[in-house]
Amino acid sequence: MTSGPRRPLDGAPRRPRGRAAALLAAITAVVFGLSGCMLLGPDTRSDAPASEVETADPAAIGTVDENLRTFYTQDVRWESCEESFSCATIEVPLDYSDPGRDIIEIAAIRADASGEARGTILVNPGGPGGSGFNIVRDSLDYVTSDRLREDYDVVGFDPRGVNRSSAVECYTDAEQDEARQESYPAEASPDELLDLMTVDAKEFADVCAERTGELLGFVDTDSAARDMDILRALVSDEKLNLLGFSYGTQLGATYAELFPERAGRLVLDGAIDPSLSNEDITLGQAGGFEKALRAYVADCQQGTECPYTGTVDDGVRQVQDLFAAVGREPMTADDGRVVPVSTFVQGFILPLYDNGNWPTLTQAVSDALEGDASSMLYLADLSAERGPDGTYAGNSTAAFLAVNCLDYPMRSDPDQMRADEQELVAASPTFGQFLAFGGVTCAAWKYPPTLDPAPVRAAGADPIVVIGTTGDPATPYEWSTALADQLASGVHVTWEGEGHTAYGRSNDCIRDTVDDFFIDGTIPEDGARC
Repeated sequence: MTSGPRRPLDGAPRRPRGRAAALLAAITAVVFGLSGCMLLGPDTRSDAPASEVETADPAAIGTVDENLRTFYTQDVRWESCEESFSCATIEVPLDYSDPGRDIIEIAAIRADASGEARGTILVNPGGPGGSGFNIVRDSLDYVTSDRLREDYDVVGFDPRGVNRSSAVECYTDAEQDEARQESYPAEASPDELLDLMTVDAKEFADVCAERTGELLGFVDTDSAARDMDILRALVSDEKLNLLGFSYGTQLGATYAELFPERAGRLVLDGAIDPSLSNEDITLGQAGGFEKALRAYVADCQQGTECPYTGTVDDGVRQVQDLFAAVGREPMTADDGRVVPVSTFVQGFILPLYDNGNWPTLTQAVSDALEGDASSMLYLADLSAERGPDGTYAGNSTAAFLAVNCLDYPMRSDPDQMRADEQELVAASPTFGQFLAFGGVTCAAWKYPPTLDPAPVRAAGADPIVVIGTTGDPATPYEWSTALADQLASGVHVTWEGEGHTAYGRSNDCIRDTVDDFFIDGTIPEDGARC
C-alpha cells in the first residue's frame, strides 16, 4: 500500500466507540435476519410514575464547596416520559472554576427498580459522545440483567456536549452527509492530501466553534465526572454506583480519582488505560482491529459461503485489495450516495465490535464484491447514527471530536504524523492508514486541550471492578490490566472472548460476577477469569 496521509474515519482519529457501537451491531444483525441476536427496541415495562419533584438527601450531598451548593440542592422534577420511564433535566455549571459564570443542562432518564430499590446505578455506554439516555430507553434489557433491575433504579444521562444535554453543534444532517461522501483524489501526493485534510479540518472546527459557542471549551472528561457527582447527590446516593463501558471506564476512573470517598460500586467494562497518549491509544486500537480481522477471516473460512479464499493471510490481503479498489474508485449505493473508502471502512469496522455480527459483515463484503455497496453503507450509517430518512439521531461524531480535542494533546507536526503513520501501518496493514493524521483535526480546534494523560490511583476508593475481554478490538485487553493495576483498589476480571466489552453479551459467569458485586457487595477474586 502507498504511504502518506489518508483521511481518518469521519475525519478524526478513531477512539473506542463503546457500547453504542456494539449495540448498533446487534441491531444490524436483526435487520439482516441473522439468528441468535436480539432486537434492541423500546423497553416494554409498566408505565412510569407520575411527575414528582425530588430534593437531594442532605446526607447524600455531604461537604461541597459553597459556590456549588445550589447545584447540589436544586429541586429535580422527574416526569413520566418515553412510555415507561421518568425523565429530568439537571442544571450544572458550565465552568467548575467559575460556577456562577453560566449554567448548562444534563438530560437524564430513569428506570425504576421492579422491586425495592437499594440505590441507583448510573450507566454510560462509551464514546465519548454516546448517549446514556438512549441506552437506557432503547436497550435497558440488553445492558442490565433482570436481577440488577429488580434491586436498583437505573439512570442514563447524556454527558455535557452530547445529544439531549447542552450539546456540541457542528454540521447539519445535510452537511454531514456531504462530508461522508467526500473522496480525495487518488492521484494526489501525500503533501497535497495533507493540505486538503487541513482545509477540511479548519472548516469543520470553524463551524463547530460558531454554532456551539463557549460550551465547546468545557466538554472535557473532568467536567463530565463532576457533573456525575451532582447527579449522584440528586438521586440521594451517598456513593456513586456506575456501570461504565469503554469511554465510560475513563469517565468512571476520573470520577474515582476526583472523589475517591464517594466512589461506591464501580464496574468498568472494556477499560481504557488513562496513562496512554492519544497516539498510543490509536496504535493499540489499530493492532486490536487487525487481530479482530484475522479472527473474523479465519472464522469465515470455516464456512461454505465465505468470499475469502486461501489462507487467513490470503483473506486479509483480499480485504486490503478491496479497500484499495474503493480508494481508487469510490462506489455508489442504491440510494445514489457515494461511498468513499473512509465510509466503506467505517462500515466494515462496525461488525468487528461483536463476533455475533461477523456473518453480517460477510454478506456486506460479498455484496460489495458484486458491485453493491448498499449493505456496507448501511453499516456505516448505523455507526454514524444516520436513519433511512437522512436524519442523524444524535451528535456522536461532533461530541467525540470535541471531548477528545480537550482531553488529549495531539501531535500535529506533519513529520511526526508521518512517522506515526508508519507505526500504525506496521501494527495494522489493513486499517493503519485510515487511523493516521488525526492530529490535523484538533490542531484546527478553537480550544486547546485542558487535560494530560496520567495514571489514575483513586486512593481510598472502595473496590473497583475492571473487566477486560481478551479479543476486544476497540479497547485492547492489556488496557484493562493496566487500569486495574493503577487503581489502588482495582480488581481485574477477564472474559475470554471476542468483541468489545463483556457484561450483557458474554456469559453467565460475567453476568453473575457483576450482579453479585452490585447487589451483594461480593468482590470478585482479582485475576478471575470467565
